[in-house]
Amino acid sequence: MAPGLSAHARRAAIAARIHTDREVDFTSLADEFGVSAMTIRRDIERLEDQGIARRVLGGAIAFGGKATEPSFAARAAESADEKLHIARAVADLLTPQETVILDSGSTVLAVARAIRGRGLGLTIITPSLLVAVELADEPDTTILLTGGKVRPGELSLIGAEAEDFYLRYNCDTYVMGIAGVDGKRGASEYHREEGNVKQAAMRSADRIIVAADATKLGRVQLTNVAPVSSISVLVTDSTPNNPTVKALEAAGVQVVCVNARSAPAR
Repeated sequence: MAPGLSAHARRAAIAARIHTDREVDFTSLADEFGVSAMTIRRDIERLEDQGIARRVLGGAIAFGGKATEPSFAARAAESADEKLHIARAVADLLTPQETVILDSGSTVLAVARAIRGRGLGLTIITPSLLVAVELADEPDTTILLTGGKVRPGELSLIGAEAEDFYLRYNCDTYVMGIAGVDGKRGASEYHREEGNVKQAAMRSADRIIVAADATKLGRVQLTNVAPVSSISVLVTDSTPNNPTVKALEAAGVQVVCVNARSAPAR
C-alpha cells in the first residue's frame, strides 16, 4: 500500500486488516505504510480505545473470536470505499415519495449519506439513531424513529418496542444491512435481537434491498433473518461470477454489482 495516507485513512486500513487477519505486527505495518513503528503503536492504541484491537507483544490482535460481531467502528472502516459505491447504487434504486425503512449498520448509514441532496422527499423509518441524525435536516424528508432499547456501540434500537413499531406502517422498500448472505441459507445476523427487528421490518415492506459488500457473501451467521426467496435485490461490490451472486440470481433475485474503481463520483 502506498505511503502518504492520512492518519484517519491509515487507521481505517489497519482496522480492516485486523478484522480480516485477526492479528498484525508493528514492523510489517510500519513497512507497508511507510511510517515509523512508533506511529503504528499510536494507531493501535487509538484502535484499542475504540474496542477494535488489543495490543500484544510486537503487535495486536482482534477482540473476540471469528463468530463475534466486530465493533461498529471496525465495520465502518472495512471496505469503506466499496460501501460508498454500494450506497450510491442503492440510492439510485429509490424513487421520490417512497416510504423507506433504513436499517442500522455501517453500510446502511452510507446509504443515508448517499440519499442526502437528492431531493427524493422520502418518509424514512429507521431503528438507527445514526441514520436519523444523518437525515434529520434533509429537506422534505420525514423521519420516524422506532422505539426500543438502545444497543450500545451500534446506537440501534432493539427489543419488543422496536419490533412492534413496524406493525403500524405499510412501507415500499426496506434497505437491509446484514452480516452474512448465503446462496442456500439466505441472510443471517450475529445478534438475535437485531435479527428480530430486521424480520419485523421485512414484514412491513413490499421490496427488500440487501446492501452487502463482498466480504459478507458466502457467510452464515448465528441468527437466520431472511430466506433467499424474500430478497428482492442484492446490491454488492462482488463480481458477477461469485457463487453467492450466481445462486441468488438463479433464485430470481435481482443482483446489482457495482465496481468501486469505475463508478463515477458524485
